[in-house]
Amino acid sequence: MASVDQIKSLREKTGLGIHDIKTALDEANGSEEQALELLKERGLSIAAKRAERDTSQGLIETYVHGGGRIGAMVEVNCETDFVARNEDFKTFVHEVVLQVASMKPESVEDLLKQEFFRDPSVTIQDLLTQTIAKIGENIRISRISRFELGE
Repeated sequence: MASVDQIKSLREKTGLGIHDIKTALDEANGSEEQALELLKERGLSIAAKRAERDTSQGLIETYVHGGGRIGAMVEVNCETDFVARNEDFKTFVHEVVLQVASMKPESVEDLLKQEFFRDPSVTIQDLLTQTIAKIGENIRISRISRFELGE
C-alpha cells in the first residue's frame, strides 16, 4: 500500500495525477524508484500515441539575457488554445527558450538531445515527453533561434 508521503513526493517530482502515482506505487510494491520507471514508461507510451495529432496552437516565447547581448526565440505548438494558456505549458516553453539561450543548440533536433541545463539527468526530449504525459496533448517544438551580439 502506497503511503501518502510517497504519493506526495512522486507528485511533486512528476506533476502527474494521484491515481496514476498510486497505481504505479502499488505495482512497484512501494518502491519509489520502480514507480518512477513505470511512470516514465507510461509517459513515453502516452507521447507516442499523441505524436500524430495536429499541433496548430501554441506560443512563441522570447528571452533576452546579458544586458541585451544574447537573445533567443522559440515556437512551441500544442493541439488547443486551452493548453497554450495552461501554466504547465507556459513553464515548459519558458524553460525551452532558456535552454536555447544558454546551450546554443543548432537545430530543434540538436536541442532535443541536449541535457536540460537545470537537471542534467534528463534531456529536453525527456522533458518534452514528461510535459506531454502531464498535459495530455501532443506538443512539438517547431522552431528555435538564438542571437548573440557580434555573431
